[in-house]
Amino acid sequence: MSDLPRKAVTRTAKLAALPLGFAGRATWGLGKRIVGESAELVGRELQQRTADQLFKVLGELKGGAMKFGQAMSVFESALPEEVAGPYRAALTKLQDAAPPMPTRTVHAVLQERLGADWRELFLEFEDKPSAAASIGQVHRGVWHDGREVAVKVQYPGAGEALLSDLNQLSRFARLLGPLVPGMDIKPLIAELKDRVSEELDYGLEAQAQQTHAEEFAGDPDIVVPAVVHQSDQILVTEWMDGVPLSEVIADGTDEQRDRAGQLLTRFLFSGPARTGLLHADPHPGNFRLLPGGPGGEDDWRLGVLDFGTVDRLPGGLPPTIGESLRMTLDGEAEAVYEMLCAEGFVKEHIKLDPDAVLDYLLPIIEPTQAEAFTFSRGWMRGQAARIADPRSPAYQLAKQLNLPPAYLLIHRVTLSTIGVLCQLGATVRMRDELEEWLPGFVEETDEEESAAPA
Repeated sequence: MSDLPRKAVTRTAKLAALPLGFAGRATWGLGKRIVGESAELVGRELQQRTADQLFKVLGELKGGAMKFGQAMSVFESALPEEVAGPYRAALTKLQDAAPPMPTRTVHAVLQERLGADWRELFLEFEDKPSAAASIGQVHRGVWHDGREVAVKVQYPGAGEALLSDLNQLSRFARLLGPLVPGMDIKPLIAELKDRVSEELDYGLEAQAQQTHAEEFAGDPDIVVPAVVHQSDQILVTEWMDGVPLSEVIADGTDEQRDRAGQLLTRFLFSGPARTGLLHADPHPGNFRLLPGGPGGEDDWRLGVLDFGTVDRLPGGLPPTIGESLRMTLDGEAEAVYEMLCAEGFVKEHIKLDPDAVLDYLLPIIEPTQAEAFTFSRGWMRGQAARIADPRSPAYQLAKQLNLPPAYLLIHRVTLSTIGVLCQLGATVRMRDELEEWLPGFVEETDEEESAAPA
């Protein structure tokens, strides 16, 4: 592959070929059946070929196509196992790998953005990228002061490519829908489009990352690399080694899985409380397990990367989330329903039975009821199937609920994090984290209210 494919016609042709390819393989599968191969064998081979083509195209295009693939990859846990098997490996490939930019292109961007003497800023610079993402790739280097650094270089034309891909993907969102039962793909693509300009701005990303780095400096559990240098299309941060979460998902120990799950949950809820920002791209490629946790070198910390997409929540997560969750657990159907109506989750012209709403919510929040909950693909599939089955009361009720724009990104990040927890198969004390970090989850007593500053 040479440069990032930028011409809309080229990218459109690649994406438009996907549904035709699916149809072609269906015909090929029929031919195999006619010559006597079993339906199960043919189906499995067909799914594997489909997965290979789908993610090969998304990975080659990078841009919005790969961004969509990464967003989808965390929902792999919701797929039925017979479908998930062939897709799992292909989905995981998108989490931190893509075909690299040519070296000459990387050097041209560095020269344009850092100056003709850019090499003098580095004691070492590796031309081979160490990781690639949807809008840029990362090179390892040594800064002139001796610090090991990660140099993120944005693909030329990345913004154009992002929008072009997402526009095309939205046109056949219905085709992609079956990848995750019970999930509407169009709002996901629309929300990714809304974030394009923000993600392309490495200045905003540098601010968000440095805010986290300063807040979590010296934290025993969470590590965020500090920002070293930033300019248009270039972001230099401290290097971070560690075990990628995708490797923990593939073959980590039970101890690693549980520790990663606990810290991922802690970061989800503590981040907004401590920084006023929500890290909004929780796919496994953005996390590492690092040795040296509170228990010593044999313990683990969670390293967090990529702050290109954040939700700005100056007061932390909205207290209504914690309050409604607490009231749901307490069985206060009427109070929960009133709050959902007030916040716009139930539109004015819709009337629902509060007890039916409670019955819909309780299975979803099951992880918060137990002292410790083991997340699993089976649990995630059960939830997806319950909401996706047109015959179920949950499906009928879900169709009548609304997701207000202010909660859209919070909802996606929470769902994505739960998807990763299910991939990990982690046992997590989620309630501990909610009590510590989620506003409104613990009811204030009269004494606490009177002691609070006016």
